[in-house]
Amino acid sequence: MQRFGQVIGIRAEHVEEYIRLHADVWAGVLKKIAECNIRNYSIYRYGDLLFAYMEYHGDDFEGDMAAMAADETTQKWWELCMPMQKPVEDRAEGEWWKTIDEVFHTD
Repeated sequence: MQRFGQVIGIRAEHVEEYIRLHADVWAGVLKKIAECNIRNYSIYRYGDLLFAYMEYHGDDFEGDMAAMAADETTQKWWELCMPMQKPVEDRAEGEWWKTIDEVFHTD
């Protein structure tokens, strides 16, 4: 299992809509997340910053992420959510959410 932490900004004028959307995530999106071996996925908000945590339980992360990106329902979900988000400036090329380093973990 691999743990991931990621950050992205959220545009102030879209905070309420983003929260509303995520209070009732589409069933097809949740199904694809599970099919792509993502578990324990959470998004938190702190001001204009979103922090996501997820655990990956598969053996082909790149392949699973490509399958998620190719999913029609997920693409439609992203079309709604992406304009509300504001990627951080120091993200890697090709990254939308910036993956951040884990500093500490305990079970």
